[in-house]
Amino acid sequence: MRHIRLSVCVLVLCGASCTAASGLRDIPIEEVRAALARPVRPHPRLLITDEQLREIQTRVKSNPALQAFYRALIDKADAILPEKPVERIKTGKRLLGVSRRCLDRVMHLSAAYRFTGKRVYLQRAEREMLAAAGFSDWNPSHFLDVAEMTTALAIGYDWLYHDLSEASRDTIRRAMVEKGFRTSLQDRHWLRSQSNWSQVCHGGITMGLLALLEEEPEFAEKLIHRAVNGVQPTMAKYEPDGAYPEGPSYWVYGSTYNVLLLAALESALGTDFGLSEAPGFARSAEFYLHVTGPTGLRFNYPDCGSRGSFTLAVFWFASKYNQPALAWHQHQRWREALKNDPSVLVADRFAPLLLAWCHSEPVTPKALVWRGRGSNAVALFRSSWTDPNATYLAIKGGSPGVSHGHMDVGSFVIDAAGLRWALDLGPESYNKIESRGMDLWDRSPGAERWTIFRYNNTSHNTLVVNGQPQHVEATAPIVRFSDRQAFPHVVFDLSSVYAGQLAQARRGASLLPNGQILIQDEFEAPDAGATVRWAMVTPVAVTIEDDRHARLDQQGKTMRLTVLTDAQTQLKTWSTAPKADYDAPNPGTCLVGFEVAVPAGQKVRTTVLLQPPGVRTDGSVDVKPLAIW
Repeated sequence: MRHIRLSVCVLVLCGASCTAASGLRDIPIEEVRAALARPVRPHPRLLITDEQLREIQTRVKSNPALQAFYRALIDKADAILPEKPVERIKTGKRLLGVSRRCLDRVMHLSAAYRFTGKRVYLQRAEREMLAAAGFSDWNPSHFLDVAEMTTALAIGYDWLYHDLSEASRDTIRRAMVEKGFRTSLQDRHWLRSQSNWSQVCHGGITMGLLALLEEEPEFAEKLIHRAVNGVQPTMAKYEPDGAYPEGPSYWVYGSTYNVLLLAALESALGTDFGLSEAPGFARSAEFYLHVTGPTGLRFNYPDCGSRGSFTLAVFWFASKYNQPALAWHQHQRWREALKNDPSVLVADRFAPLLLAWCHSEPVTPKALVWRGRGSNAVALFRSSWTDPNATYLAIKGGSPGVSHGHMDVGSFVIDAAGLRWALDLGPESYNKIESRGMDLWDRSPGAERWTIFRYNNTSHNTLVVNGQPQHVEATAPIVRFSDRQAFPHVVFDLSSVYAGQLAQARRGASLLPNGQILIQDEFEAPDAGATVRWAMVTPVAVTIEDDRHARLDQQGKTMRLTVLTDAQTQLKTWSTAPKADYDAPNPGTCLVGFEVAVPAGQKVRTTVLLQPPGVRTDGSVDVKPLAIW
């Protein structure tokens, strides 16, 4: 057993930011030391123990859906066998794709070996890990790369421990220590982060520490203590309702590694130090459930894509908190994959963990309305869970200044009749922008980030005042909300986001019981007056019928848009074509909306009524001030 003398500054980052209401607390090193002092659980101890493996094998035998998943897992492992091991080839400043490929291969090969006992999977996993261990480094300047590579080697080392050669174990162990643990001791920005970086980096390094508990006890004590405190500022960001500020894609990334951290601590040490009891984090799979519409597309704010995938972490939440309805969308994807392409089920690098985390059959959710407060607040409405033609409205307030933020405060998306009608264009290619020497990650006012069309408010379904950007440091909170069936609604106060441009601004939204969607804005001009543009990005053919009416057509279906206001307006469309040579094209889309000239000091109310296909009403609505919604 090796002992290394360390002088590690353990950063306890929680303190006052982690309030009692969040359920988080400073975890003293004595508590970590006590957990490590208990007898070390034998390998394999990460996530799936041998006892759990036997239970999984029993469940697979009696469950046709799990059998199909198991076959897809073995097929994927077979497809990996002839591939060359990973090479250290960066894409721009990242090695991340290589790290993820290594993790994907090691996870599936190791799982296949544990299930079948076929040494061909063991040998191929060993080659993969030794190739990664032989890299000069794992690109610590972009530490996500290190965290994911450490996870890969930790899983392989632990799951295959008894059958790896001593020489291979030593090589893999030394790589985790030198290229993982030691590089994490420097002053890394993620040690102070409140983003997915904290979850991924602390989670990945901890996976390695738990795999090497016997060999590296000093590292384990210091860095596990650092991790269980260091991840808490990000976990506090889920408060109070579970909404993840960085949007659904980064919820998958950050929350998956947060789950790995908690589940690995539990399986290896018998405790996660109470972190899973944090109520915001515990509720966050509700956010992911509701942020996906009936089309299967997500409300893809801010740096997120709209197309989700089979998401394994959801099953952990459903099992951990005994809420099987949380996995509703995943069970739908599972059924579709079994009909069309089972390989979709194992596309995720963590796919084998489904066998440990899936313990229930599909259960239909009940709530049709969900609110998530916090630094990037959202409200999510739908007419049904079981009708594929259900109507869905998702809208956000929040701030452009959050991690990965866009100037999308007040923006929304709409699904109806199986199609998306109002959309978010999504993020730009990180590498493309970075390769031009542009600073994509500076979110300060006037930064280059905000010159990118997809990142500023001219491309989002919100307001643009006098052609100016939204204020980066400002936040639009939810000020009114109701989930009452008679009138479910939300109101955001956007005033600070348009400070100096408007004296006051509020946006309300409702999915009315009759199926219509209401977007209502109330704003007041400052002394200089203002021109306010209301716009919505849509992938449909737009026909302007008159100043107040438009018809939106796609795939033989029609949505009607009506503007109700006393102000003078004229509906029109704008192009979404690139504004600069670094902007991505946005084919098949346009902006539809209107402009309102607001005289100095005057107030204006505009109400946009959207009537989805198949909704039969007279197109009227009782317009009430937002103050009495």
